Amino acid sequence: MTMPSLNDLVEERLEDVPIMDAHTHLVGGRMGARGLHDVLLYHMVISELYAAGCPSGSRLTQYPDCPSEEEASARIEEALPYLPFIRNTSTYWGLHIILTDLYDWHEPLVLDNWRRLDGIIRERSADPSCPQAVLDRVHIDRVTTELARRGDGEDDANLQYALEWAFFTRCQWGEFDTPLYELERCWGRPPESPTPVGGARPPTERTIRSLDDVDAAVLHYVGTVPYDQIVALTNHISTDLHFQEVSDEEMAAALARRANAGAEERDIYASYTHEKFLGALEERPDRVVYQFSLGAEPLPFETGSRISQTTIAQLADIIARHPKVHFQCFLANRHANQSLCTLARELPNLSLIGYWWHNFYPDTIRQVMGERLDMVPVNKQIGFFSDAYSVEWTYAKAIIVRKQLAQVLAQRIDQGQYTVDDAIGIARSILYESPQTLLGMRRRDRETPVVRS
Repeated sequence: MTMPSLNDLVEERLEDVPIMDAHTHLVGGRMGARGLHDVLLYHMVISELYAAGCPSGSRLTQYPDCPSEEEASARIEEALPYLPFIRNTSTYWGLHIILTDLYDWHEPLVLDNWRRLDGIIRERSADPSCPQAVLDRVHIDRVTTELARRGDGEDDANLQYALEWAFFTRCQWGEFDTPLYELERCWGRPPESPTPVGGARPPTERTIRSLDDVDAAVLHYVGTVPYDQIVALTNHISTDLHFQEVSDEEMAAALARRANAGAEERDIYASYTHEKFLGALEERPDRVVYQFSLGAEPLPFETGSRISQTTIAQLADIIARHPKVHFQCFLANRHANQSLCTLARELPNLSLIGYWWHNFYPDTIRQVMGERLDMVPVNKQIGFFSDAYSVEWTYAKAIIVRKQLAQVLAQRIDQGQYTVDDAIGIARSILYESPQTLLGMRRRDRETPVVRS
């Protein structure tokens, strides 16, 4: 009989370790896929299909709207001829895990059979117990998603919430007044979904013309946040921004140049607004974690991974300047991880979380895990978030991460750094305990049934 390898033994032990999924885009009341489009055309798959030659690189119609039957069918049929070209990728591996494990589908997916699989997924989506069963299969205890996707609270027993609203430090392709527009779309309004990458700019009800307007818009934003309903405020920090300390006079002059704004004005708008926001957030007695994504910059459809060392230095200044704000970083750039680890070691109010967007590939996940485990205490890092839009992708990504973590831990056991019990305890710390202590996620009350409409 062949003895199981150390890696296999660790992976088997990890299957019993519970997980908190600390960042998703699941929708309350319909956490599962509604059809094949929700699985096959997850945005990470779309990017790879587009790279393979598929004509469409944009996402499907996004929440709160839904793609029509016509849109979903047309995009699926457009994509399927390109599916064989991405079978080498780890994202395709995730797709394969979903189809085989959750839908018992073992055929090549082609134009002649996709509607049969679509029917299976749609039939399964009608069963309200299925999303919970999927989460239970990978021992995911609780999930965080956008507050705007809460629905009517049907899945509050499973879901906690973060607010993604004004992304005033995220650059948009070809725009230079984005920080002002992002504040304007929130000013005087209740929280809602964020502007998508590359999204259109509907007219706003109010326009920022003065420093008083900026102050009023920021105070409205910070004052309107429903702190009792969320665990985090989430933003993006673009590496194209040059953060600086901006005087009132410099900001007023830049506002006067808005019609002809360029990179210089954009940097001033973002720096001034961000400082006002962080200062106001520090004064709140009911503070929440300030999460920011880093290292994914807009391209015409999605983003590319890049970050400058200047950005990392400026981030250190910002974080040190606001010690009462707890910052938490989603990183999408592989080479910046070691730098972020050094910041997390020296800045008490910075923690690191998961493997975001362009870092969610096995080799990169292992590198990021290894550096963080070697450099950063377990109570300063969260080991998993899926960024999924359906529980099916949460499931696949949890399996992929567990397999990478097993390799990383087995290597350290083999070299005498950890015992097996040490390794499993460390895994439990970053996957389950740190999301609770760092982010305020709560264990799901197993005695309370999930309420569904």
